[in-house]
Amino acid sequence: MKKIVACIVIACIAAVTAACAQDKIVIEGSTTVGPIAKAFAEYYMKKNPGVNITVSESGSGNGAKALINAACDIATMSRAMKKSEITAAEAAGVLTIEHVVAHDGLAIVVHMSNPIHGLKLDQLRNIYKGSIRNWRELGGPDKPIVLVSRDTNSGTYETFESLVMKGEKIAGSAEYVGSNGAVRQRVLSTEGAIGYVGLGFTEGLKVVVINGIEPSAETVRNKSYPLSRPLYMYTNGRPKPGTHLAAFLGLSQHPDGIKMIEDCGFVGVK
Repeated sequence: MKKIVACIVIACIAAVTAACAQDKIVIEGSTTVGPIAKAFAEYYMKKNPGVNITVSESGSGNGAKALINAACDIATMSRAMKKSEITAAEAAGVLTIEHVVAHDGLAIVVHMSNPIHGLKLDQLRNIYKGSIRNWRELGGPDKPIVLVSRDTNSGTYETFESLVMKGEKIAGSAEYVGSNGAVRQRVLSTEGAIGYVGLGFTEGLKVVVINGIEPSAETVRNKSYPLSRPLYMYTNGRPKPGTHLAAFLGLSQHPDGIKMIEDCGFVGVK
């Protein structure tokens, strides 16, 4: 009799635990995708009061680690998962499924007082290499260039490294900061600064045209802007239809979700 009661108790605990897991979504990762995840979470919890969604922003690399370690349900990433991360996930029994939720353009930003309007991609590379050190070399004011970069654990950093630096090293004088917001604040307060951020973080800054093309919804969607990129959410396996996880991810295809993405300054997947 005791064994039967114990089995019933264990089954009840398991059922409650499963129910709680279904009603809780933990999101970890990119500071770029963070505003989208937060907007989705606020919207979804209003529609489903019994669901609790937490969003943390510690960088794309940490999002991947959290998913591999079963510490989150969704890893938000501003770059695709690396082969090494997928291999580590497989070793941990995690099947990584990629969901493209939005598109973004890596915006090159300077202080509003800077007269520089556009740069060639090789000029941008030479700036970050340290070969060009003063704005006067580009027809601008006689001011030293202050390089602002994302930290190396960031997907935005890795995208910049891939699309702009192409194997060249960023100058040792560069300042590394932990979020898009921190880049924005540094450039906002420093006349000679240059930085790179997701499209949703350009308020108050001058966006520099690259190779004659301005980042916009159209140029990002058709990939004519040279620094375009997808934004991702990763899960362990494909979420089962009818679950909160599946419904949450489906917001990127929903008209309300697309509006939220665009309100955050990014480009919806259509």
